[in-house]
Amino acid sequence: MEKLNVLVVDDDKEIVESIAIYLSKEKLHIYKAYDGLQALDMVANSCIHLILMDVMMPKMDGIKAMLKIREKNNIPIILVSAKSEDTDKILGLEFGADDYITKPFNPLELIARVKSQLRRYTRLGTITNAGGMAEQLCSGGLCLDLQQKQLTVDGEEVKLTPIEYKIVELLLRNQGRVFSISEIYERVWNEPSFSPENTVAVHIRRIREKIEINPKEPRYLKVVWGIGYKIEKA
Repeated sequence: MEKLNVLVVDDDKEIVESIAIYLSKEKLHIYKAYDGLQALDMVANSCIHLILMDVMMPKMDGIKAMLKIREKNNIPIILVSAKSEDTDKILGLEFGADDYITKPFNPLELIARVKSQLRRYTRLGTITNAGGMAEQLCSGGLCLDLQQKQLTVDGEEVKLTPIEYKIVELLLRNQGRVFSISEIYERVWNEPSFSPENTVAVHIRRIREKIEINPKEPRYLKVVWGIGYKIEKA
């Protein structure tokens, strides 16, 4: 298996070096950048599989850099910030982050989150049609092509992050079944859920904004109040 490439972005060079040391021990190849502009250049010119990026940086901050990256690329992005308020985490997730970790961080937690995102991302690239698995999962005009890893709504492509893809795939594979927030978190994030409400709700909101004509009156991704979410059979 090829070595996976992780881009570490922080204006504090000591933090970049310390993260690089931790992740190099996991047999990951580390790229380094020290502001958002350098990060954009690295993504444009290198094969990056995951980005670990600070929020507060000179020239271009992590949020702006992430928005630019998301215009063309859906690789996993983990934001790192000294801000630990729930509102900051929710904001980061709403803008397109796949995960969020606060400083000072536990190195073991950091490694676990990076490996979790990489596992999810690399699995997306190895979905096959073996064993007669359906090539498409559809509900009305909502279709997920498992070969191309592409979601379309009424024939128009919708770009999803890896987390969003896994949520849509889970719900489309089980049309009509209601999944609780905890079930969604545990199946998609592959880890036990501890107060996952905000994290899951943010991703559901982002998916709705991409697939629904009117997200407040969803056609596909429905909430079952007090229970969870489902995609209707069509």
